[in-house]
Amino acid sequence: MADPQEESKPLLSRVRGGSGRDRPEGVPACRSVQVGPGSTARRDLCLDQAVVFIEDAIQYRSINHRMDASSLWLYRWYYSSLCQWILSFTIFLILFLAFIETPSSLTSTADVRYRPVPWEPPCGLTEGLEALCLLVFAADVSVKSYLVGWAQFRKNPWLLAYLMVLVVSLMDWIVSLSLVCHEPLRVRRPLRPFFLMQNSSMMKKTLKCIRRSLPEMASVGLLLAIHLCLFTMFGMLLFTSEKQDAGQDKERLTYFRNLPEALTSLLVLLTTANNPDVMIPAYSKNRAYAIFFIAFTLIGSLFLMNLLTAIIYNQFRGYLMKSLQTSLLRRRLGTRAAYKVLSSVTAAGEAHPEGVGVKPQDFLHVLQKVQLDGDHKQAIMEKVRSHGGDLLSADEFQKLFDEFDKRVIKEPPLRPEYRSPFLRSAQFVFSHRYFDYLGNFMALGNLVTICVFLVLDADVPPEDRDDFVLGILNFVFILYYLLELLLKVLALGLRGYLAHPSNVFDGLLTVVLLVLEISTLAVYRFPHPGWKPEMLGLLSLWDMTRLVNMLLVFRFLRIIPSMKLMAVVASTIMDLIKNMRAFGGILVVVYYVFAIVGISLFRGVVVAPGNSRPGCPLARGVQRQA
Repeated sequence: MADPQEESKPLLSRVRGGSGRDRPEGVPACRSVQVGPGSTARRDLCLDQAVVFIEDAIQYRSINHRMDASSLWLYRWYYSSLCQWILSFTIFLILFLAFIETPSSLTSTADVRYRPVPWEPPCGLTEGLEALCLLVFAADVSVKSYLVGWAQFRKNPWLLAYLMVLVVSLMDWIVSLSLVCHEPLRVRRPLRPFFLMQNSSMMKKTLKCIRRSLPEMASVGLLLAIHLCLFTMFGMLLFTSEKQDAGQDKERLTYFRNLPEALTSLLVLLTTANNPDVMIPAYSKNRAYAIFFIAFTLIGSLFLMNLLTAIIYNQFRGYLMKSLQTSLLRRRLGTRAAYKVLSSVTAAGEAHPEGVGVKPQDFLHVLQKVQLDGDHKQAIMEKVRSHGGDLLSADEFQKLFDEFDKRVIKEPPLRPEYRSPFLRSAQFVFSHRYFDYLGNFMALGNLVTICVFLVLDADVPPEDRDDFVLGILNFVFILYYLLELLLKVLALGLRGYLAHPSNVFDGLLTVVLLVLEISTLAVYRFPHPGWKPEMLGLLSLWDMTRLVNMLLVFRFLRIIPSMKLMAVVASTIMDLIKNMRAFGGILVVVYYVFAIVGISLFRGVVVAPGNSRPGCPLARGVQRQA
C-alpha cells in the first residue's frame, strides 16, 4: 500500500518526484490553461487527457505514459477494441502455426498405423504468416516503448524480454529462410507462448505469484524428496534378504529391483496411481508388509502433499489481496489525475482558485468520449445530473466511480399489452412459472424415452434398428418445444423472451432441432414401421436421429436455472472458470513449450509402418501389429 503522507500530497505536483512516476508527461500544460489565444486548444487537450485518465482508471492501467496530443491519439487507438482484437488474433495465429508446420498434425488420428500422410506446407507459407505476426509484434513493442518512454522502458523487464524474444525470433526466421526450411532446430518455436503471456496482465500476476511461492514450495519439495529417498532405501532393505519367501522375491523383482525402479514405484505411489498394486505381492504373503506402504502413504500423500497445497493456496490468497490493492490504487490515481485536470479547466474558465472542483458539464462531456459500457455510463451520468449545477469536490468525484464495482441488473422489457381478455389470460398462463415446470417435465419425459430406447436397442446393430416409435416421439416433442417457444414469445414479447438466457438457450436448440426434423422428413419421409432407408443425403437416417437425440439430451440442461441450489452451484462453477483463465493460460504455455520440445527431441523415434527403417525394432513391432 502507498504511504498515507504520499497520498496526501498533490497528485500531479512536482513534489511527488522529479521522475514523474505519478505525474504523466503533458499534464503541466493543463495546469497552465489560461483565458486567451490558444486556450481552446489547451482546453481540448486537457479534456482528452481526462478521458484517458478515466479509461486508465476503469481498466486498472498505469497513468505513467506520454500525454501530449499525438501520444493521446496513439494511446487510445492502441487500446481500441479493433487494435486489441488484431493483436489477440495475431497471438492465436502464431500459436496455431505449430499445428500445420512440419511435422503437421492435420490428421484425423494420431496412430501411426492408420494415420494418412499429413499435408506438409511448402517452404515459405508458414514462414510468411509468421513474418506478418512478427511485424505486428514489432509494431506493438514499438508503440509501447514510445508511449511509456525510454526511462520506463528500461525499468520494465517484460518489455525488455519482449524485445529480446522478438529479436531472437527474427534472427531464427532469417536462418530458416537461408536454409530453405531444412534447419535442424527452430529456436523461435518454444518462445512463441511468451507473446501470449506478455499480453495478459493477469497471467503476469499469476506467474509472479508462482515465482514468489517457489521458495516455500521448494522447502516442502525437499521434504518430499527426503521422504521418497528414505522409504526407497527402507523398501530395498525390507524386500531384500538372504532367505526370501515368494512374496518378498516377487515384490523385489517387480517394484524394488534396483534404486531407480524402487524410486519410480514409490513416486507413482505418492500420487496413489499404482495403489494397491504395488503392495499386493508382499501383502498376499504377509499382511504386516502393509504397514510400510500405509506409513508411506500417510506421511507423503495425506500430509506433505496437502501441506504443499495449503502453501500454494495461502500464497495465492495473499497475492490476490495485494493485487486487488494495487488495482484499487491505480484506479484511485487515475481518477485523481482526471479530477486535477478537470479542476484546472474549471479554474481557468471561471477565474477560481485552482482545485476548487469540477463542473458537471465538463465531466459529462468527457464521459461521452470514454470507452465504457452503456449501463455504467448511464448510471454515472444520472448520478451527476442528480447532483445539480454545483461543482464536484474531490470526494464526490471519487465516489462517482464506485458505480463500476456494482453489478448491473437489467430490468426486463415490458410485456406486450393485449386488449382481448382471452389473450390477457393466455399471457398470464404462459408466463407463469408453472408453465416452465411443465416444459421441464416434458424435457424429462423426452430424456426418459431416449434412455429406454437406448437400453432396448443396445444389442441391435444400427442398420437393423427400427426407428419408427422413437421418430414419432421425437417429432411430437419437437412440436411441443416449438409450441412452447411461440407461446412464450406471445406472453413475453420477442425482447422479453430474448432477455432471459435460458429462453435463448431453449429457442436456439428448438430452431436447430426443427431444421433437422424438417430435413429428415424431407429426405426420408414421415416415420413408418420399418423406417430405416439407406443414406440418401449427407447423413444417414441413423446419424440424423442420433444427432437429434444428442441435442434433445443437451436441451435437458434447461432445468438448471429452475432449481436454485443447482443454479447457485452452476454459477459458482462458471465464475470459477472465469477466474481460472489466467492459470489456465499458464498451463497452456507450459504444455505448448513441452510439446514443441518433445517434437524436437523425439521426432523420428516412432515412424509409420511404410517408413520404417531396417533394423528398427519399434517399427518392426508396429508392422507386426498392423
